[in-house]
Amino acid sequence: MSDTSNHAATTFADTFRREHAITVKVLRAFPPDQAELRPHERSGTAMQLARTFLGEARMSLAAARGEPVLGSGSAPKELTWDDVVDQFAALGEEIASVVVARGDELGSERVEFYTGPRQMGEYPAMGFLWFLLHDQIHHRGQLSVYVRLAGGKVPSIYGPTADEPWH
Repeated sequence: MSDTSNHAATTFADTFRREHAITVKVLRAFPPDQAELRPHERSGTAMQLARTFLGEARMSLAAARGEPVLGSGSAPKELTWDDVVDQFAALGEEIASVVVARGDELGSERVEFYTGPRQMGEYPAMGFLWFLLHDQIHHRGQLSVYVRLAGGKVPSIYGPTADEPWH
C-alpha cells in the first residue's frame, strides 16, 4: 500500500469511526416509541432517517469492497428501531477496516451513483465514501432536533448540550 493511499484511507477510517460512534449515540438517544415522529409534512419520519443511516452504511461497505452500491442500501421494512440502530452500529468497524485494507485499490476505483435527477455518473470511490459520511453528519443534525422534539435527551455531539453539559 502506498503512503498516499494508506494515509487517505487511514484518515477517512479514523474520521469515519469517530463520526459513526457519534451517530450511534444520537440514534440510541432517540425514544424508539416515537419512531414515526414527523415534525413537518415535508419531513421524513425518524424511522426514515434511521433507515437512511443504515442504507448509506450498507452502500459505504459495498463501495469500500469495490461492489456496486446501487441496490445495496435497502433495509427490510419490518425492522424495528432497535434492529436498524443495531445493524447500523455493527457496520462501523467493518467499513473502516475494509477502507484501510483496500486503500490502494480504492484510490483508483470508481463508483456509479446518481449525479442529478435521473442522471448517473461516476465518483472516485474515496470521494463517494466522504460524500456518504458528510450526508450522515447532515442527517445526524436533523435527527438531533427530532430527539429533542420526541422528548429525548440530546447527547453531546461536538460539544456540550443542555442535556449533556460539560461541567
